[in-house]
Amino acid sequence: MTSRPPPLGTAATLARFALIALPVLLLGITFAYVRGWLDPTRLTPVKIVDTLQATGGDHPGYRRNHAKGVCVTGWFESNGQLAQASKAEVFAPGRTPVVGRFALPGGNPYAPDNSVPIRSLALRFTQADGQQWRTGMNSMPVFPVGTTQAFFDSLQASRPDPATGKPNPAAQQAFFASHPETAAFLAWVKTAKPSASFATERYDGLNAFYLVAADGTRQAVRWRVVPEGVTPAPSAGEGADYLAQDIEQRLAAGPLRWTLQMTFANPGDPVDDASKAWPVDRRTLEAGTLVLDRAVAQNDGPCRDINYDPTVLPQGIEISGDPLLPARSAAYADSYLRRTGEVNSLHAAQEPRP
Repeated sequence: MTSRPPPLGTAATLARFALIALPVLLLGITFAYVRGWLDPTRLTPVKIVDTLQATGGDHPGYRRNHAKGVCVTGWFESNGQLAQASKAEVFAPGRTPVVGRFALPGGNPYAPDNSVPIRSLALRFTQADGQQWRTGMNSMPVFPVGTTQAFFDSLQASRPDPATGKPNPAAQQAFFASHPETAAFLAWVKTAKPSASFATERYDGLNAFYLVAADGTRQAVRWRVVPEGVTPAPSAGEGADYLAQDIEQRLAAGPLRWTLQMTFANPGDPVDDASKAWPVDRRTLEAGTLVLDRAVAQNDGPCRDINYDPTVLPQGIEISGDPLLPARSAAYADSYLRRTGEVNSLHAAQEPRP
């Protein structure tokens, strides 16, 4: 007895189901791969964020890195100088609203401000068409390493020793000895000192991206913001939280400004390795002015629920082949899901029961 084919209506239904199920299946496989379920030995975002958490301590509801920070708002005033190099609306002449966040590296939201010499600035530009440009920048000239595995190894070397509660100097020395690419960063950090103000810092994007023009031309760039006309702060701040106090006082007196600069790579410059600086003679254009006019505590401010994923880009800006960019994106997403879940659980526990 031979089986008959299903009625036409049933066949169409099965085909439609297959079209729906296949993408879902692929998404599930991709998710399992990213989480490391298909290969437990593979480096995953979960492992990176777990290590960040082990280093910074258990602080539910906070970012696993750059946990201590303050929200800021303002706008970017483009001068149009990059409009020919990128079709992104943010570079057309005019104003784009910005929500930013000053922060310290590390996972401890209660760390004293003088504990590290690095300051960070994350920004979200929202174009009139709804597209966003998100970027995270740091007050250092290069990233210590150029690969995700090396970054993970550096986190492992920095984990507190259970016996002392502090990183093991021998483990850190061994890491740096086995990673000669950290030499440029180490040369900088030897003379770096914790500044007394977020406002006086230059913030570099470090990773390379591509600007894409309307005709499809792609040019590799790195960006930074440089402070304009800022009164120097004292050589050292007072108290554990002087950075937030300083920026709030400065903004209460008036807006603060930074010039957004774009540096273009020459052929042969490394665009996939954030540990390597470009020569100082590379062509640089001023794209406009970042203006910040308000500071708000991060627990209630507009930056609280923003994931400053550096791969969220408008048309006209594209990621390079730098392996740190997708790794940062995945780790940021994992950290975001953890902290928002913790906040939601806390709020649910505090709600009165009927």
